[in-house]
Amino acid sequence: MVTATFRFYEELNDFLAPDRRKRDIESVCARAATTKHMIEALGVPHTEVELILVNGESVGFDRVLKEGDRVAVYPKCETLDVTPLLRIRHYPLRVTRFVADTHLGGLARLLRMAGFDTLYNNAFHDHEIAAISARDDRIVLTRDRGLLMRREITHGCYVHALKSAQQLREIFERLDLIRSARPFTLCMQCNAPLHAIDKQLVQHKVPLRVFDAYESFSMCSACGRIYWEGTHWERLRALLEGILPS
Repeated sequence: MVTATFRFYEELNDFLAPDRRKRDIESVCARAATTKHMIEALGVPHTEVELILVNGESVGFDRVLKEGDRVAVYPKCETLDVTPLLRIRHYPLRVTRFVADTHLGGLARLLRMAGFDTLYNNAFHDHEIAAISARDDRIVLTRDRGLLMRREITHGCYVHALKSAQQLREIFERLDLIRSARPFTLCMQCNAPLHAIDKQLVQHKVPLRVFDAYESFSMCSACGRIYWEGTHWERLRALLEGILPS
């Protein structure tokens, strides 16, 4: 057994018990325990960690802890320049796409509305979400820290906000999604691409009042759902305009 001292910074403290926040934590570690094992044993999912310093040296999750080690653990932090140091993520994801946990259906629909490929099914089990994330290089979105501790998940976000609109803003800010957004290009229901469709082709597929009031329509390439710029669309556009640059 060895004893090491841990210090967590910024929002990582939210995962700790109140009496452990923003202070040194002296912890007894099992023999051959790694940084990843102990960080998660203390309650912080590895997906939330961007940088680990042991005795001032940047290390990875597989560093075996030794007697007297001092471990500093950082989240992604815009005010800390870690360019010269080793980041935990060995590679960025080429395409930003998500798989959302079962309690984040509202967030999933809003992300689709913003143009982000987001898988969601309220019947998904944790092992299925983890497998999808690993297979498709998808970022896991969840409020379940236990899910984020699965070793096969390399990219994930713990969602702090409770309401879907606030969750969308949180994810946009944390992952800097503004430049990648393509609003109203994906179906909110099934995640498939939308394409413009001639008005005459939807005449018998939408209410007559809708057909008479609007000129532009889109259709989902998978489920055939028809979209138009009605009051619901405008409410969603207003939400995005609060996040996206004009």
